[in-house]
Amino acid sequence: MIIEKESQNIEFKQSWQDEYLKTICAFANSFGGKLYIGVNDKGKAVGISDSKKLMEDIPNKILSKLGILSNVFILSENNNEIICIETNSYNVPISFRGKYYIRTGNTTHELNGLDLTRFLIQKSGLSWVAYPEEKSTFNDIDIETVEKFKKMAAIRLPDIALETDYKVILDKLGLIEDDKIKRAEMLLFGKNPQKYYNSAFIKIGKFLNDTAIITTDDVEGNLFQQIEKVMDIIKTKYLIYKIKFDGIYRKDYLEYPEEALREAIINALIHRDYIGAHTQMKIYPDKIILWNEGELIKGIKIEDLKKTHPSKQRNELLSRVFFLAGLIESWGRGTIKITEKFKEMNLKEPEFKAEFAGFSVYMYNEAVGGVNGGVNGGVNYVYDYIRNNPGKRTNSIAEVIGIPEDTVDKKIRKLKKEGKIEFKGAPKTGGYYVK
Repeated sequence: MIIEKESQNIEFKQSWQDEYLKTICAFANSFGGKLYIGVNDKGKAVGISDSKKLMEDIPNKILSKLGILSNVFILSENNNEIICIETNSYNVPISFRGKYYIRTGNTTHELNGLDLTRFLIQKSGLSWVAYPEEKSTFNDIDIETVEKFKKMAAIRLPDIALETDYKVILDKLGLIEDDKIKRAEMLLFGKNPQKYYNSAFIKIGKFLNDTAIITTDDVEGNLFQQIEKVMDIIKTKYLIYKIKFDGIYRKDYLEYPEEALREAIINALIHRDYIGAHTQMKIYPDKIILWNEGELIKGIKIEDLKKTHPSKQRNELLSRVFFLAGLIESWGRGTIKITEKFKEMNLKEPEFKAEFAGFSVYMYNEAVGGVNGGVNGGVNYVYDYIRNNPGKRTNSIAEVIGIPEDTVDKKIRKLKKEGKIEFKGAPKTGGYYVK
């Protein structure tokens, strides 16, 4: 018999000790596994001398200490008796002496803090947003948002327009349990969700590079409000509008496809892990990086996101309400739609990455076979800095945003020529201001 090498679901021990119940507990909480007793760490069978006693003791200890059953049997290798303890994966959380363990690689890891919270919620079969918010009341609900939802959902829920009791609406959406508000309801329709969940907001930052921050905004409110606020802020404060002519008619358009931006923001809001950090949008001259806490759902890989793939939801309640409101067309197509919109504008395809215990979308303003928005973006960044920091001189601007002073000077001359800024004050003490 050839024994496999140690892995996530295989472990070797030369002799039995009760502390190895941690490993069995971890197998039960992970993907199952086998613990071999009488095998050294190199996978060589060294045998055990008390196999008969252990065959009685080990199953009893597993049952009494862990409350589960494992398949325990004897194997023979080169005239050495070894014991194999085979444990299945359990759908309920298993503890040992009040602590919870999982397998990470070929090690046993004790869960604490947020990792423990996520584990217990996952094993419960519910998402975090499906639990009641014990401290909230119906006075926390923003009726105006509910009314807006009624209008948005009129096509997919025709009878909703006739319903005047907002509690009935929320109950039909599955957002009330035993007359208590669920967390999903607070996120979707709350007056101030941040009162209960301080990370339930989006931080937007404008960067010249990774160290030079021009300006930032924190966007709060419920999820419906956050979508509109983020879109409004980035369109009026952060992004560049380009000009094209259709015959004699001038048309202004964003440097990024607006529909793709909205879709990416919606995806971040409905798929994020609300136990973790806030959602972050970093805007550079040549790209936008949108990151949310929460890794891809099991069974979905990064390479699947640009092709048709199964719809798997971390937060079913949020996704369903957004679908009924017409904010998402069909589950499982969000990332495909984002990619399609960039192709329509002849821009470089976005990249999807699993990183920093979360999910990122990298969106570029670079034309296929063309150049990016770095040059014009740099002018725009200087303009934004002057707008947010009036009265600064060229050397001060260059020092803060981290580009050479002569480069800043060229961009200032361009802005002055376009009539966007002006110099006020004495030559030695004055500075630049937006007109």
